[in-house]
Amino acid sequence: MDKADKLLKIEAFFERKRQWKEEYNALRAIIQQFDLEEDYKWMHPCYTLKNKNVVLIHGFKEYVALLFHKGALIEDTYQLLIQQTENVQAARQLRFKSLEEIQAQETQIKYYIEQAIAIEKAGKKVEMKKTEQYELPVELEDKFKEDPKFEVAFKSLTPGRQRQYIYTISQAKRSATRQARVEKYYPQIIAGKGLND
Repeated sequence: MDKADKLLKIEAFFERKRQWKEEYNALRAIIQQFDLEEDYKWMHPCYTLKNKNVVLIHGFKEYVALLFHKGALIEDTYQLLIQQTENVQAARQLRFKSLEEIQAQETQIKYYIEQAIAIEKAGKKVEMKKTEQYELPVELEDKFKEDPKFEVAFKSLTPGRQRQYIYTISQAKRSATRQARVEKYYPQIIAGKGLND
């Protein structure tokens, strides 16, 4: 996608009539006060510094958010940053449920953007957890004991593929559902394939 296409997509994103339109535009106005490049990634406006992702605007049914790509490194002075799930290692969100909330927290929003820019300028990186540090679902461990060739196949996958399976299986609340997912993905894992291959 060239720059002109990106600009069209960005403008269309902010002009579209939908939930959070005013909130999106308010967040954009705040971010534009900083020396960041406006880009379009993952179907959302993303703000970068020397092609490195700093902050993304996105929305959900219940809230609109700023996603800081290295939010785990930001000093959370105002205790506002949210980790979406326990498996999200680097990113953190600021969430808002109204335009008034954004307006009332403009000072805090600017603080977090400044922090994110300083972190990127300093070249800091989030120390990611290694795959072996993740807690395996019991149902997956049970299948390893039952079928050693399955364990070998799983451990032969790339670390990223292993994490995808661990995350997807773990997300089920009920043991029976986790067990069903292990069985569902068994053929793919044996074949050395990732979750979405």
